[in-house]
Amino acid sequence: MSTAIVKHSHVGLNGTIQVPGDKSISHRAVMFGAIAEGTTTVEGFLPGEDCLSTISCFRKLGVSIKQQGEKVTIEGKGWDGLIEPSEILDVGNSGTTTRLMLGILATRPFHSVIIGDDSIAKRPMARVTDPLREMGSVIDGRQKGNFTPLSIRGGVTKGIQYQSKVASAQVKSAILLAGLQSEGVTSVTEPALSRDHTERMLEAYGVHVKRDGLTVSVEGGQTLKAQHIVVPGDISSAAFFLVAAAIVPNSNITIEGVGMNPTRSGIIDVLEQMGASMTVQNERVVGGEPIADITISTSSLKGIEIGGDLIPRLIDEIPVIAVLATQAEGKTVIRDAEELKVKETNRIDTVVSELTKLGAKIQATDDGMIIEGPSSLNGASVSSFGDHRIGMALAVAGLITDGDVEINRSDSIAVSYPNFFDHIKHLQQGK
Repeated sequence: MSTAIVKHSHVGLNGTIQVPGDKSISHRAVMFGAIAEGTTTVEGFLPGEDCLSTISCFRKLGVSIKQQGEKVTIEGKGWDGLIEPSEILDVGNSGTTTRLMLGILATRPFHSVIIGDDSIAKRPMARVTDPLREMGSVIDGRQKGNFTPLSIRGGVTKGIQYQSKVASAQVKSAILLAGLQSEGVTSVTEPALSRDHTERMLEAYGVHVKRDGLTVSVEGGQTLKAQHIVVPGDISSAAFFLVAAAIVPNSNITIEGVGMNPTRSGIIDVLEQMGASMTVQNERVVGGEPIADITISTSSLKGIEIGGDLIPRLIDEIPVIAVLATQAEGKTVIRDAEELKVKETNRIDTVVSELTKLGAKIQATDDGMIIEGPSSLNGASVSSFGDHRIGMALAVAGLITDGDVEINRSDSIAVSYPNFFDHIKHLQQGK
């Protein structure tokens, strides 16, 4: 079991970095390239473990994929280029791979089996398998297809008009992907708008996508055409350094080329509402995705309330937002975030238990947490529990603690940010 030691950053964080490519977009670039016709090239790919799981699975489905660091070439042969895998499809720790691939496999005329690690085995899949079965796919697994291992026998499917109970890009994406190979029109209506990378990228691949408020629909029978995809920096990864610069004294950093998709940029709203000293500049659009450079420095922060439609736009950033809140004046309330309970860990319980060990004044609620600040944090031994975002949030807290923070299972951070600790050192050296 790996352990990382994080020490107080006495010198502040200064300099410029580029965070790894967006995880959500990297997954989709490979998957959509695999079902597209022609050669797709990807730049800025995130070579983290989750995205490598996606490449591994689609290779087993007969797709030729070359990957060298951040460059990927996918030889797509269209939907019918996928073949029945002779091996089980192992998704590792990747929920995105599991759920989106289910949408693709649901319409393929062969049998496949999906398995993942212990964490994936606990994550609910009925939210995807139920609507896919409604469309006509035969899917089974533990507890009637709610948990992996999952067995899929795809075939002829019909479009549905689906009312999703959760605002989830993974649920929406799986159904839309199945809809592209189903009879008629498939639509998904959400309770709130979830991230829209699938819609944007499908359009880039030549698919006609209709958007109407909280409803997205596609017509069956559409094909994807190969593309050159440039992946922007992952705002979920940038969030850790945005928070670090705001709370570590004598800091001033710039993060270049960050994805600023409005369905993902809730962390920017939170930092602004809390009073962070931050500027967003050089805004541009690359491959249908807005990107920008962000400069942020040590800030005087105030507690706020975070909930409602903002939650789907920052669900993955809540662990590090909790760290931010420990240094804000007054009370920060996070609500409407029940979805945190079914992430890589129950992130409500995990954030509260581990930050409490560091001396934070934080308590769990049924749908979030309440944090009182500002608090002086102390060193302690904590654990990521195998959750990359918990691990990085604890590392950020370690930069301001009185005493060292020992993070057990720190190897989980490689899932989305393999060079995370290198970037901390780089900024501590003021480069």
